[in-house]
Amino acid sequence: MWWPWATDALDAVRREVWRAARKAGQTAVAGELKGARFALWTNPERLTEGQQRRLAGIKRTNEPLYRAYLLKEQLRTALQMPAHAAMNLLVGWLSWARRSRLAPFVDLARKIDEHWDEIAASLRHGLSNARIESTNTKIRLITCRSFGFHGPEPVIALAMLSLGGGCPPLPGRA
Repeated sequence: MWWPWATDALDAVRREVWRAARKAGQTAVAGELKGARFALWTNPERLTEGQQRRLAGIKRTNEPLYRAYLLKEQLRTALQMPAHAAMNLLVGWLSWARRSRLAPFVDLARKIDEHWDEIAASLRHGLSNARIESTNTKIRLITCRSFGFHGPEPVIALAMLSLGGGCPPLPGRA
């Protein structure tokens, strides 16, 4: 999935700014940036008051990091729009990201360009691998719980029972 690429790029910018602040001896600024990770990742409608204050401080004091945050948010907005509007917004976003002078976002724009056909198809048809990933996670959980089974058959039976969608007849029920 291409969406985590944006949070990875945002985090790379945050780490760059944090390293620069540490190198310059600005320990207070570095500490504030280190604790800002979840405020930067959280959707604006779910921010706590403390996270809102932290973002407001970043907006005042750290323009490149705040620009990276806005880039991430506009990309998130594109995902929530109908396909045609999302594609138009994504074209504008790519232009903004290329001009941003933020290396991780310039790289992200290049990566999105490389995968444009797949991303466009995903937006157009509303398809993703989320169901497959969910099923795989559930199977891994079943495998962890099945420690001590003597063979694969009980694990397969548990997976089929949990994820198969069928409802077998239970003893004592007609």
